[in-house]
This record gives sequence, structure tokens and C-alpha cells, in this order.
Amino acid sequence: MATLELTKDNFKETVEGNNFVVVDFWAPWCGPCRSFAPIYESTSEQFPDIVFAKVNTEVEQELAAAFQVRSIPTLMIFREQVILYSEAGSLPAGAFAQLITDAKALDMAEVHKSMAEGDNQET
Repeated sequence: MATLELTKDNFKETVEGNNFVVVDFWAPWCGPCRSFAPIYESTSEQFPDIVFAKVNTEVEQELAAAFQVRSIPTLMIFREQVILYSEAGSLPAGAFAQLITDAKALDMAEVHKSMAEGDNQET
């Protein structure tokens, strides 16, 4: 599956309309972003059931600010509209694939339950 280019106009629709979305916040001038791009692309081919998307932080500054992206590349994993992972920095291919495999293995019913319990404790 080709990597999807996310903008403020299609971000919400993409995350809400897909069960699993991996997002790479990047910029064309960023050396580590350019180095990570082939790893991101090849990993996306290993997981055809997952949406892989990119946000160009130069063009989509508002979107990057909304997610408090302060350093690039920043990777985020959304599952069932929940951010499971959000870290700056690139990963080696094996570590990136393992991160996705681990995120796929999570019991999302437990994640939602834990989040609901956390919300109840705050009130």
C-alpha cells in the first residue's frame, strides 16, 4: 500500500476511518527523516493491512503543533483512535517492525478499559 500524505483536511478522517494508522511527522530538509524514509516505506509493505501515512511538518505546521511535535522525525501509532506510541527519532528496520507487531498484539479492549478507569479516577 502506498504511503498516504496527511493534511489537516484528511487527518481526522484517516485516523477515525481506519483501525490502525502509523504516522511519520517529517520535513524535506531533515536528514534523519530522509534516512528513515526507505525504512518506513519498506516496513509499510510488510504490513499491508495497516495505513502508513506521512505529515510534512513544513506544510502542515498547524497539525504538527496540535500533536506537539517538537522534533522530527516523530512516529505515532494510532489504534482505534488511541495514540499507542509517540516518540521522536527514527528506528532501525527491525525495531520499527517489532514496534508495529507489538502494537498489533495489544488487547484494545483492555486499553480502552484502562483508559476509562483512568478517566474515572480523574473525576
